[in-house]
Amino acid sequence: MPNNGYQKRQASLFDCALPLGLLIFLLALSVYLFGDLSSYGPNQVALLLAMGVAALIGLKNGFSWQEIEDGIVLGVSRALGAMLILLAVGALIGTWMLSGTVPTLIYYGLSILNPDYFYAATCLICGLVAISIGSSWTTAATIGVALMGVSAGLGLSPAISAGAVISGAYFGDKLSPLSETTNLAPAIAGTHLFQHIQYMLWTTLPSIIIALCLFLFLGLQNSTVGGEQNVQQMQAVLNSEFNLGWHLLAPLLMLLLFAVKKMPAFPAISIGALIGGLWAAIFQPELLAKLTGTGQGIDNLMLIWTTLFDGVVFNTSSDTLNSLLSRGGMSSMLNTIWLILCAMTFGAVIEKIGLLDTLVKALLKGAKTAGSIISRVIFTCIGTNILTADQYMAIVMPGRMYKNEFEKRGLNQLNLSRSLEDGGTLTSPLIPWNTCGVYMAGVLAVSPIDYIFYAFFNVINPVLAIIYAYLGIKILRIAIPKHLAAEPQLSQ
Repeated sequence: MPNNGYQKRQASLFDCALPLGLLIFLLALSVYLFGDLSSYGPNQVALLLAMGVAALIGLKNGFSWQEIEDGIVLGVSRALGAMLILLAVGALIGTWMLSGTVPTLIYYGLSILNPDYFYAATCLICGLVAISIGSSWTTAATIGVALMGVSAGLGLSPAISAGAVISGAYFGDKLSPLSETTNLAPAIAGTHLFQHIQYMLWTTLPSIIIALCLFLFLGLQNSTVGGEQNVQQMQAVLNSEFNLGWHLLAPLLMLLLFAVKKMPAFPAISIGALIGGLWAAIFQPELLAKLTGTGQGIDNLMLIWTTLFDGVVFNTSSDTLNSLLSRGGMSSMLNTIWLILCAMTFGAVIEKIGLLDTLVKALLKGAKTAGSIISRVIFTCIGTNILTADQYMAIVMPGRMYKNEFEKRGLNQLNLSRSLEDGGTLTSPLIPWNTCGVYMAGVLAVSPIDYIFYAFFNVINPVLAIIYAYLGIKILRIAIPKHLAAEPQLSQ
């Protein structure tokens, strides 16, 4: 590839600091000026401005614009799968609202779940579902959406509820052998899947136990005056608007079956959305007649078609239900996709021009103990999540960069694969412009800025992993290969 005759130069630390410092400043300014609306345009502008500065640095260092553009195309292509899934999820949420699937879950959830243990129960339920299907995204878009509805009915905090959903979903995802990230981390580090899962238990189980205790404590502090009356009113409205029944949960069971059978997410969720539309036509004729004004077949088809791309709007006697159920459609995910596009563009440029390599080399300097190198892996994963906006990149890139270092320093690669999950998988939904963060915000209708303080499991686990590393708890060692014996071995 031609580079205008210039020899490529290694990026300096100043080269790294300039676009990263600008991005941090612009994102902070965006949140200060626009608040919760910062992800609806301002953050996208910040990411593209920082990308422009990074591109200029790349040109200065000998990269051609064509090379940078090719890097952008490659980087954005990695997110296309996530974008398609987001469109399918938007369609699914809309048809599952219209079919009565989500309203049925909300109705029965209001009958079963008590406000005192709701947060802890939400975390456990999402954890069990995610372990079964191996997907935090599917868990949040199905059970998570319904539990957010129950939370609203009980008069509970949406931020804490979202934190509980995310904590449980990522706990289950992390320990499921069906999970993509749980398979990816040991593949990158060179360890075996079930050894990897077993080794993760040392940081994962204490973290979820602490998180459950915190959720239980918060639940016991609830003050839901009039909560029982609100629940009864909401159930009455749901009963009057929808033909409720357990048979309406069939689309959910089918989607869970698809996930267990390892059907790819995009076709599975798309089929789930279409089944939801079919269920609406079969089981909600009165509702469709009310929304269309005629109930005729062609009008019902137009309503379901519109729901797939633009969601559905309800006008019940409950404002809470109206805001909760009037959701969905592919169009509801377009801003999320816009944010992902801008974030992936920035991440692709800084990867292409070598800024990440320079940062990691700088981070490795002075790493003389197991605690220091493992903590550096975790912080690199977090940083990669922030900079590239992609959890897979936050596992693959640090895994490749640090793999040889662990071998040189007598550390078992299980330490690496666990650290990749502790720092890469779990922190991705906490970052507002990361693909996971924007997905969770779009599905749960709560900003990461609000739920970050309540996603206890996702916050506690990386901290606990670093503490373990510095204290030498469950740090596995190996004999240093002979050809690397001259390298200095890590002290404890």
